[in-house]
Amino acid sequence: MKKTLFVGAGVAIVTPFNDNGSVNYDALANMLDYQIENSTDAIIICGTTGEASTLTDEEQISVVKFTVDKVNGRIPVIAGAGSNDTAHGINLCKECEAVGADGLLIVTPYYNKTTQRGLVKYYTDMAGSVKIPVIMYSVAGRTGVNIAPETAAVLSEVDNIVAIKEASGNISQVAKIAALCSDKLDIYSGNDDMIVPLLSLGGKGVISVLSNVAPKYTHDMVRSFIDGETTKAARMQLDALELINALFCEVNPIPVKAALNMMGMNAGGYRAPLLEPSEESCKKIENAMKNFKLI
Repeated sequence: MKKTLFVGAGVAIVTPFNDNGSVNYDALANMLDYQIENSTDAIIICGTTGEASTLTDEEQISVVKFTVDKVNGRIPVIAGAGSNDTAHGINLCKECEAVGADGLLIVTPYYNKTTQRGLVKYYTDMAGSVKIPVIMYSVAGRTGVNIAPETAAVLSEVDNIVAIKEASGNISQVAKIAALCSDKLDIYSGNDDMIVPLLSLGGKGVISVLSNVAPKYTHDMVRSFIDGETTKAARMQLDALELINALFCEVNPIPVKAALNMMGMNAGGYRAPLLEPSEESCKKIENAMKNFKLI
């Protein structure tokens, strides 16, 4: 059995920006403390929610290093390091390992994409470039590439490929991955509206956008399920649906940054081509936040 990176709710944390567009490290420090104080089980930095696609390599590694140093071993720090260029991705993997990341979250190639055979080569090469654990990230809605269960099974044989973040939205696919991979591959939900269903198939937790604004709640939902309080966990999942839907009313991370700003967390703006949410979306986010008693 492979070592599990974390059990529970890991936050796919935003990257806060100053008014001039630079990274706001003071705000990031406050967010990291807030997450740890509210029971988050892992920090996932520079992923989709962290706008890694519009960070320079230098910024990305700087943000990862800052996070590692700030967290200081209190919980695992998992760094986003995927690319549509394997050589570029390998360099990011090595740099993240060098600055102390506990693990890597590696998205499938995008735009130029690849075949399932190409995915095996891509992930094998990425994982082989480092010694730290790797979580594969399957999110075909963004990348156009799905990690098939059979491909996940092949890659589960690689020593340091320890998990998959499953964001296909296809619970049947999750079930097949669980059946084929057993204890060779941990599964994390990549969809906040499917946390409890995925846990019921043996999942270890979630890599969560919701945790940015409700870390304790998300942690407690997973913990309740793990502790056998499945009815409570299911109720928590359903009670959070309005907020979850609001956090995805526009492309992530537009709504969650707006929500954090409503909480006074100083998430700042966005890197182009992302823009502020529409007035209609802002109202939806605000109403959901008020109903959830976050503002």
